[in-house]
Amino acid sequence: MVKQHLSFWGAVGRLLVWGLLIVLVIIVLYPLLWMILSSLKDNNQFLSDPFGFPERLNWHNYVDAWNLGVSHYLINSLIVTVASVVLTTLVSAWAAFGLTKLVIPFGNIMLFVILGGLMLAPTVALIPLLRVLQELGIYNTLLALVVLYAAFRIPFITFLIRSYMVDLPHEVDEASRLDGCSRAQSFWRLIFPMSKPIIASAVILQCLFAWNEYLFAFVFISSDNTETLPVGLANLSSTLNTDYPMVFAGMTLAAAPMVVMFFVGQRYFVRGLADGIGK
Repeated sequence: MVKQHLSFWGAVGRLLVWGLLIVLVIIVLYPLLWMILSSLKDNNQFLSDPFGFPERLNWHNYVDAWNLGVSHYLINSLIVTVASVVLTTLVSAWAAFGLTKLVIPFGNIMLFVILGGLMLAPTVALIPLLRVLQELGIYNTLLALVVLYAAFRIPFITFLIRSYMVDLPHEVDEASRLDGCSRAQSFWRLIFPMSKPIIASAVILQCLFAWNEYLFAFVFISSDNTETLPVGLANLSSTLNTDYPMVFAGMTLAAAPMVVMFFVGQRYFVRGLADGIGK
């Protein structure tokens, strides 16, 4: 009788968990599906029936959005994202390696200084950063965004990778040193490959940040030729304030790369976060 009672409540618990998961899936997927369906309507149908299915598939919305500048914004965002992710990952991984595998004077103090960068709010630094970028001659360039994205993400990514590397066996690094490997060789051949899960998690988090960042791209970019997707789509929306399906088509094109990247790397992403921050 007790076993039947426990099995009954166990089944109820599983049903509640599955129900909660289904609700979460609907909450996450519904806005994406609505955006895709809206991008396939014509403007009159969208205004008259915004939540209905498209009467016919208007694929020309994607062509028009692509030709009106989305292709250019996409290239700019791709350049900024790839460059900032590579720079941030390399610098952060090297810093994490130094903080975990090397004996550095005042290492703990350096760690607290790096973590102090997490406390700096980007909005507070806008005016000083504007002056610095102008003095360096990189204002209104993609290089400015690359430098800023890297500077503001290195503290968090260093902390993230360090939390993973600190639990890697020191014997591996010591054995490589006995075999004649330099510090750089030990890092590239052993420590960096062993840290692939957390590196993948860091790359995905940085890509999401750089791809969707709006404030810096809006303040430090003043030319149409160097606008990234968030700013470009905002301008496209204000210019085409009555052609909503075309705007949704541009938003779908902008969201597609990040959605694909996350599904491809989700295994490493979950494992890296579980083994890193979860420890």
